[in-house]
Amino acid sequence: MTLPPLPAGLVTRPLAMSDLDATFRVYVEDEFVNTGHRMVEPEDIESDWSRSSFDLATESIGVFEGDVLVGAAEVFGARRADGAVLPSHHGRGIGTWLAAWTEHTARARGGTLVGQSKFEGSPAESLLRGRGYRTLWTSWVLEVPEGAEIAQQPLPPGYAIREFTAADERAAYQLIEDAFNEWPDRTPQSFEDWRPRIVGRTGFSPWQIRFVTDEAGEPVGIACLILDSQNCAYVDQLAVRRDHRGRGLARALLVDAFEEGRRRGATRSELSTDSRTGALGVYLAVGMVVTQSWRHWVTDV
Repeated sequence: MTLPPLPAGLVTRPLAMSDLDATFRVYVEDEFVNTGHRMVEPEDIESDWSRSSFDLATESIGVFEGDVLVGAAEVFGARRADGAVLPSHHGRGIGTWLAAWTEHTARARGGTLVGQSKFEGSPAESLLRGRGYRTLWTSWVLEVPEGAEIAQQPLPPGYAIREFTAADERAAYQLIEDAFNEWPDRTPQSFEDWRPRIVGRTGFSPWQIRFVTDEAGEPVGIACLILDSQNCAYVDQLAVRRDHRGRGLARALLVDAFEEGRRRGATRSELSTDSRTGALGVYLAVGMVVTQSWRHWVTDV
């Protein structure tokens, strides 16, 4: 595959850890233009780059104008891609070049399908649609608005909620992995790839993982919480073991996580879910409202 030409004056090279701040700027400015909100945090990018399966030198690319990073992209596991362009450089063909690069990189690493999640109605959706991409699922960002009351959800008898300890890393990973692997089109994740997202994240504290335990004290549900720089408590991962579902444990974990976030200074609470999970109704039932819709676009490579 031959990549399309870039405009004169632009050069490319793999990203490096020293490009983290510049990459954050590209992603956050592009995101803000599309959504009116800042979603990404520098720690999100750092944790993605810290995955054991990810090679920054061969699975990332930056587009530069002089010393300024104006576009960036990564491919994870020859399947999921991220990419963005500084709004000041939209319309110059950089996004098209980055999309072609992600397709080429996924194919070169043995992938058969590559995709990106994009804000509904954004120019990036038009770009991907024009390249023959199709949608696989829809994702929603939901919020408990500032000051809104969080509906209480009592635990059934015999269950309790506690926070994470250093001995819980593998249990936390396994709860998440077993539940998430029930989704269609989900690539299993190793412990070494999962760990940087929460436990290995810069600034992690034990209160950010909440377990619900059964009568024997065994963790059967988990909520992983991130408190971002905008004082938003974001539930990044939520799972309940299959044989303990239907008892209100997920809602109880959500309420507990939101309350814990408020105790830590959060003024809002957020999470995201998608149409593969069937969990949207759970989140609406605790008073959350949909604030954004995203679609995951894929193409065969």
